[in-house]
Amino acid sequence: MKEEARPLLEDGEEIIASIVAQPRGTTTSRVGGLGPQSIGGAWAGKSKKGADAAGLTLTNPMALALSDKRLIVFGIETSAMGKPKAVKELVSAVPIGEVESIRVKRLLVGKTLTVSANGAEAKLEVGAGQDAKGLAEQFERVKAGA
Repeated sequence: MKEEARPLLEDGEEIIASIVAQPRGTTTSRVGGLGPQSIGGAWAGKSKKGADAAGLTLTNPMALALSDKRLIVFGIETSAMGKPKAVKELVSAVPIGEVESIRVKRLLVGKTLTVSANGAEAKLEVGAGQDAKGLAEQFERVKAGA
């Protein structure tokens, strides 16, 4: 993904870490039945509103990437198995200085990742195979060096 995203980055910018994610509640909204769909849809809507307030636009599928300058949302193409195949576009980005924190919590099989920026929070769900903790740790290193 780093090479595919390179043309979308600023001069001298490098991707340090990235994960495939989606708005919190997306998986629940896909479960059969009206109840789970309603709950998941509400969570996903709340996550998207929080992201908008934080300066990020969420899409699905998406990659959340950390560079040495910004936290970036890329629109991606995935395989039938959900593996990232290609970076399609840069959807939104927030300068590192505007990101207050990135926190990770375990969630059943996967994880939730909460991005706090510009006084708002966006919650994402991340699959078990993604290194959300590594992205959060790299963010702390970049933030400390800024």
